[in-house]
Formats: sequence, C-alpha cells, structure tokens
Amino acid sequence: MDYVAPRWLPGGNLQTIWAALYARRGGAAGPPYRRERWNTPDGDFIDVDFVDATVPGPRPLLVLFHGLEGSSRSHYAEAFAAFAAERGMAFAVPHFRGCSGELNLAPRAYHSGDYEEIDWILRRMREQQALRGGGPVLAAGVSLGGNALLRWACEAGDTARACVSAVASVSAPLDLTAGGEAIGRGFNRLVYTRMFLATMKPKALAKLAQFPGLFDRERLLAARDLYTFDDVFTAPLHGFRNTDDYWARGSSKPHLSAIRVPTLVVNALNDPFIPARSLPTPGEVGPHVTLWQPAHGGHVGFPLGPPPGHVRGMPERVGGWLAQFAPPVFS
Repeated sequence: MDYVAPRWLPGGNLQTIWAALYARRGGAAGPPYRRERWNTPDGDFIDVDFVDATVPGPRPLLVLFHGLEGSSRSHYAEAFAAFAAERGMAFAVPHFRGCSGELNLAPRAYHSGDYEEIDWILRRMREQQALRGGGPVLAAGVSLGGNALLRWACEAGDTARACVSAVASVSAPLDLTAGGEAIGRGFNRLVYTRMFLATMKPKALAKLAQFPGLFDRERLLAARDLYTFDDVFTAPLHGFRNTDDYWARGSSKPHLSAIRVPTLVVNALNDPFIPARSLPTPGEVGPHVTLWQPAHGGHVGFPLGPPPGHVRGMPERVGGWLAQFAPPVFS
C-alpha cells in the first residue's frame, strides 16, 4: 500500500488540517445515518449511527470507532461510510459516551484504553449481525478509537475472532505518553490542544453539574494541556491513579504481540501528534499484525488529488485490506 502526498500539501500539519476542514469526503449530502440508542450495562447509553447495506442477503458490517471528540460526522467517518456503501457493506459508528450530541448519564466519559466498552459494543454488533442474516464484522478505529480497539484486540487474544474477522487502526497513539508529550508542545499545544480542550472542558463541567464534587473545578479550568485535563478528569473518573498511570496502562504498543486476529496498524511518519520514534517496529508486534508506516499523511489526513483534494484514499486502502478477510460476500 503506497501513499504519496499531493505536492500542494507539504508537511504533516497541512495534511492533517486541510483534510479535516476542506477535503472532499463522499457524497455532498453526507451518509444517510439511522440512529439507535443502546442502553449500557451500567445504566448509561451510547448512540450508534448506522448506514444499512443496500444489497440484500448477508453483507459485511464495518464498525468504525472515532477519535478524540469525533463523531459519525467526522471527515474520516463520512469517507469510510462512502467506501462501505460502494462495497455493499453495512456501516456503523458507535459514539463514545458524550460524543453523540447528548450528555451521558453516568459519572464517566471515555478514554484511549477503554477496551471493556469496545468489547461490549463489538459483542452486541456481532449478535445483531447474526440476527440480520449473518455476514462478517470488520472493525476499524481512528486515533483514540484506534488505540482503544487495539487494546481490546490485545486483551481479547484468541477470543477476538468470535466478534470480528479483522481489525485496523489509523493514526492511533500507540504510546500515549509519547503522543501526549508531542501534542503538549509548540504549535501542537497552540492549535490542536486548544481545539480539543474547547469542547472537552464544557463537557466535563456539565458532568460536574450532574455530579457535584466529582472533581476539582478550579484545577480543570486552569488546565492548558491534555496531561492536566487527564489528571483532573479522565484518569480518576475511569479508575486510574493519575495521568501517568492512565497513559501507561492505556497504551496498546506494549501489548501488540498478544493480538491473534488479522490487524493493520497505520501511522504516518509525519503525524504531528505521534513521534515516529515511538512507533513499533516489526520485531515489536506479533505475526498477526501488519504495520503500514508511510512517510506522509499527517494525522488522519492522507489527502489525495488536486485542490481541494479528497480523503477517500485512506478508507479505500484500509477498508480494502479489511475486506480481504470477508471473501465469501465479494464472490
């Protein structure tokens, strides 16, 4: 799988920002999502957006786990939806808690190592797929969702195949500490960190209004980087001692050799969030893991074509790789 960035979009930051804001994704109207609300075992809920397969009979289901503060309307989600529609696949985007436009009910949110939530979602997807006539389930995760999906595959081991035929991650921060340090410096801190905190802080404050005393409000308001935000909010709400504990236990990189299901791990070497030196080498992953580390692409960018460009290339490559593990329906 090759990727060559357009000459008019040099550098990881441009390839990241332009892809997210201006590049074409799929159809002009966007995917025709159908929403389901699923009640969680702990009395909360998540919202799942589906695009049903238009071809009758057993068809593959492609499940996409979004990134930090993402949703089914993120540029990559709409591009994956377009790919799935072209292949006759069903498509689903489960929203992490608080990311579907409505505040969730429990005193928690979501995090990069949330493999237990991934497990529950994928098992339910598998059950629903069986009730709808079968067909393989394929799973992809982007950025935070990619790391969480890989953590699930690591923990699931041989049992992962009972839920999915193959998985893929795109621009996942496999080493959360390295990624957290990178996004907390220089241009990244001024642009990306500020963008994320602009939505994460209000959500956290709304959670505090639901559960007074849940965390230190003044410390959260003073947070200027993700390290501090995670120390005040994400880590304690999800059972971690602090940010260092969360980032260490949530990282998928140390566990990639435990994966027992076909897995593609995609990371651009010029991703501004993820230092290339922190990426795994072939010797650090197991035989079921395929690494694709192109020189360019940025963070969930991989734009192609003349201006304004499009972001269909990455879903086509990643989705095509996944599709090879669902051969019966493509005959």
